[in-house]
Amino acid sequence: MLSTLNQRQKEAVLATEGPMLIIAGAGSGKTMVLTHKIAHLVLENGVSLDKILAVTFTNKAALEMKERVFALLQKRENDFFIGTFHSICLKIIREHALLCDRDPNFVVADAKAQESAIKSIMEEHKIDEKQYAPELFMYHISKLKNKLIGADEYAGEAAGMFPGLAARVYLSYERMLKQQNAVDFDDIIMFCVKLLKTHADVLARYQERFRYLFVDEYQDTNHAQYQFTRLLAKKHGNICVVGDSDQAIYGWRQADMSNILNFEKDYPQATVFVLEENYRSTKTILAAANMVIRKNKVRKEKNLFTQNELGAKIAVVATRNETDEAQFVAEKIRQLMRSEGYSFSDFAVLYRTNAQSRVIEETFMKHGITYRITGGFKFYDRKEIRDMLAYLRLVHNDRDTASLKRAINTPPRGIGKASLEKFLRDGTRTKHIDAFFDLMRRLRIEQQTMNLARFIKLVAKESGMERELRDGTGEEVSRWENILELASAASSYGDVPAASTMGAFLDNVALVSQEEKTLQHSVNLMTMHAAKGLEFPAVFIVGAEDNIFPHQRSKRTPLELEEERRLCYVAITRAQKYVYFLYAKMRRLYGQTQANPPSRFLFDIPEHLVSFEEYRGATMPRDLDVEDGIIDIEA
Repeated sequence: MLSTLNQRQKEAVLATEGPMLIIAGAGSGKTMVLTHKIAHLVLENGVSLDKILAVTFTNKAALEMKERVFALLQKRENDFFIGTFHSICLKIIREHALLCDRDPNFVVADAKAQESAIKSIMEEHKIDEKQYAPELFMYHISKLKNKLIGADEYAGEAAGMFPGLAARVYLSYERMLKQQNAVDFDDIIMFCVKLLKTHADVLARYQERFRYLFVDEYQDTNHAQYQFTRLLAKKHGNICVVGDSDQAIYGWRQADMSNILNFEKDYPQATVFVLEENYRSTKTILAAANMVIRKNKVRKEKNLFTQNELGAKIAVVATRNETDEAQFVAEKIRQLMRSEGYSFSDFAVLYRTNAQSRVIEETFMKHGITYRITGGFKFYDRKEIRDMLAYLRLVHNDRDTASLKRAINTPPRGIGKASLEKFLRDGTRTKHIDAFFDLMRRLRIEQQTMNLARFIKLVAKESGMERELRDGTGEEVSRWENILELASAASSYGDVPAASTMGAFLDNVALVSQEEKTLQHSVNLMTMHAAKGLEFPAVFIVGAEDNIFPHQRSKRTPLELEEERRLCYVAITRAQKYVYFLYAKMRRLYGQTQANPPSRFLFDIPEHLVSFEEYRGATMPRDLDVEDGIIDIEA
């Protein structure tokens, strides 16, 4: 089993006891090391798989890890506990709901429900949306929960105009969630940590259950996730974290890189393994990436190397504007497809902000280049799906006011805003409201007798959604097909009454965002953040200009600039063979024309690793003399 591993990887796999930090550089085979460690514990040390907990950041990563472990074990087991922080913590608080001040059938409020609740609370407190956007309060509350600061604690320390308002909104929001028997996404981990901290018997149970803890992408953990892992590992000390401080790019999402930097302080007995051999990229690409990241001061030292070929130089391409930039990418893709035999899916176009994709998309359409936007509009975000989920949540939990507000007039059934507000305020019913609650009563009866897939179709029919969608335009028919796809997803819950599977289905929906269906052979367009963990033969990094990359909002402090530099490192190391940096001397973005200098990160790459080119549109570029430099290129 160890024959495919290099020496450093073997050492990491064979170490089984005590705290361990595996610093895994880009493309160094960290997933292989993690899965081999788990399999080694089971096959060689006799550890039962149900004593192992593995935590990842995405459902996709969890599934991949599970399948690899099963392949190594040559058998499948149901007792392997692997998942995201949220999925694991949700299972724990669901099992101990009453200790968390919720009924066991509590629902997970999604972002739309949160926004609706915050807007209602702002109206109640007479807070003007023009002065304070609801999203501002949502972000602030999320930030507090990720720091494990509850509403009462915050109210006691909040000082100043906005903090005072935020404290009032936070308190009202928590009361509303409790009244509706709901939790939001941030509550899931906060409630779990609070549960483990305040109930020693519950903590002891899970510490005994999970004697070995594995955490992937540890550099991306926030304070709440950090506390969760600390609590579980406290008794046995068998915690293995894997990560790379040079790929910590989620500070804006409350990720705290100090968790990985301070691991050896938290666990003085820790063993550290550094995986530096890269199996993905050429020597040139790694040399460029190493030189870029070396400028950062806050990091765990390492230097990637590879046995792969030297490879092509890093191409830095100057263009007149964003249109020429997109044109160059389209032409180069066609050229590499001819010379290298690549397909569209072998290419990635990475940008700092989503707004940059528009010109590229338009250019690709003109050239007949199929593309997909990774991280684009998701299945469960589509209106008709959200409408159906509101019905299902309301059937499951009759105290879910957010779902009631969405479902009660979908499709329109003559219930005005004033009538709804009066009903919510004092219970006054109209005949239309009575008819809606009669429908809900019938649906709650029907869920006892049919499976979930059939029940979803019944809800669509009885609510009028089916008629509205099937009798509409082509777009509506497509939306009806999405409802059928939702029913198809529900069919995996078997031929048992919907009432017994509804909770699990809704939990899964809250945790999983289904990837959109895309053409298999498509160029991959995505933000640099979305590219993390992926790899492609050829990568185009567009908008390589100061104020775009690094972003103008991320240059205020040295730490923010270091995160932008890490983002550049991540972007470069996605590539296997070719890297193209493109910058425009003039760019129209956000409705304004900008003239920005080339990205400062380009100057970190030694001259001998770079080929400089100028693209004048519609033809391939000419090589520039080195003395032309990067900035002063004559148009």
